[in-house]
Amino acid sequence: MSQIKLPKLKKIDPNKPKKKKILLLSDDLRMHSGIGHMSKEFVLGTVDKYDWVQLGAAIKHPEHGKIMDISEDVQKETGVKDAFVKIYPHTGYGNPQVLNEILNIEKPDAILHFTDPRFWQWLYNIEHEVRQKIPLMYYNIWDDLPYPHWNEPFYESCDLLMNISRQTQNIVKNVLQKFPKPDWAVQWVPHGVNETKFFPIDPLHAHYQEFDQFQDNFKKTNDVDFVFFWNNRNIRRKHPADLILSFKHFCDQLPAEKANKCCLLMHTQISDENGTDLMAVKNAVCPKYKVFFSGKAVDTKQLNFFYNLADVTVNIASNEGFGISWCESLHTATPIINNVTGGLQDGCRFEDEHSNWIEFNTHFPSNHDGTYQEHGAWVKPVFPSNRSIQGSPITPYIFDDRVDFREVSKAMRYWYDTPKETRDHYGELGRTWVLGDEANMSAKGMSKRMAECIDTCFEKWTPRKKFTTYKIEQPKLIENPGVIL
Repeated sequence: MSQIKLPKLKKIDPNKPKKKKILLLSDDLRMHSGIGHMSKEFVLGTVDKYDWVQLGAAIKHPEHGKIMDISEDVQKETGVKDAFVKIYPHTGYGNPQVLNEILNIEKPDAILHFTDPRFWQWLYNIEHEVRQKIPLMYYNIWDDLPYPHWNEPFYESCDLLMNISRQTQNIVKNVLQKFPKPDWAVQWVPHGVNETKFFPIDPLHAHYQEFDQFQDNFKKTNDVDFVFFWNNRNIRRKHPADLILSFKHFCDQLPAEKANKCCLLMHTQISDENGTDLMAVKNAVCPKYKVFFSGKAVDTKQLNFFYNLADVTVNIASNEGFGISWCESLHTATPIINNVTGGLQDGCRFEDEHSNWIEFNTHFPSNHDGTYQEHGAWVKPVFPSNRSIQGSPITPYIFDDRVDFREVSKAMRYWYDTPKETRDHYGELGRTWVLGDEANMSAKGMSKRMAECIDTCFEKWTPRKKFTTYKIEQPKLIENPGVIL
């Protein structure tokens, strides 16, 4: 007798509309990368509206070639009884053959890709074929100016561009000047943090005793009473060594007994081939003062403990698409220090002369030069002291907006000198803002915005024509490159 195990039959509500199925191309949503983390948040936040299939990328995926149906786990986590999430783990970001196999098996209603567009060049090469059948959507990341005009074919190949920062949204609009898209197709959808995982831990919370013991042990064991926190990968553009130098300069300005009560806690790999050896930097640059490293991956509960332990969170990356650590920090009501570059500007909420949140446009693509000085009380911004253009063959140019370590030191001193009650108040203002209607940078807010954009795309999308006629003209010089001198 056959021992074949048949799948369980599912009840179907004939009155409930069939959900659209979306194929997501991004880092595996079970991974700890920023892309993977955000992918998980918006997938879980929209499983009530869409079925999800993912080509789950990783550098060397341990489950490459398998098919993982995690629907049951997602149903338990979200409470959505008909949630459907399936992952095709893959080493690297795929290729046309793999995509076609998944398309034939799953027959999705749309493709959504997420991360740096350079990883998806093969996808853009076949967009004319894909978009005749289903829309191609992109959750778009770009870190800085000048306007990346070489990205024009990438952006043009997408039916919907959801942009993680306000600057990125302006970048897309300016790069697509020759072939502009309708407003609905270029939208601002910032990253959102799960407010159930990142929050201030008060005495009434279930984790309070555990956190209080962790905090007490940390401060007593290390003899500290003021903590600067840095949560980033150890890579060059994040400038971890500059932060250590900034901390050293900050401590040098304090009496020895106070300096010895301060520490810099860096949650990162101590050594990374894309960054540096931070222990060597600490020993050479800052041997007298307390720089601690947390090099192991931790769960969100422990990470939330770190943010609650911290007095200030710092991000001085020289270019940054969003910079999720500042947003996580504000969710815990912990104030921040941000470099004024890329998506880090969103966390500053600079105000114009009418007290409105500034908006970027063709002639005002960035506030790095300090055109507007008023900002949210929860942040001490540091304006870049110099800019240089970096590049590579596939990314010909991008600004490096570097801060002076002495200016970072001043920002550290600002928060150190601010009374704790005032600091806590400013942190609460930041939390109120990120969770409020203007920013709405929660996981729920991100998922809601994304679903609205996707639904609009499904409504307004028209299949790509088999052929497009172009008029060949002599290229014109770029009049607005996004450079403010």
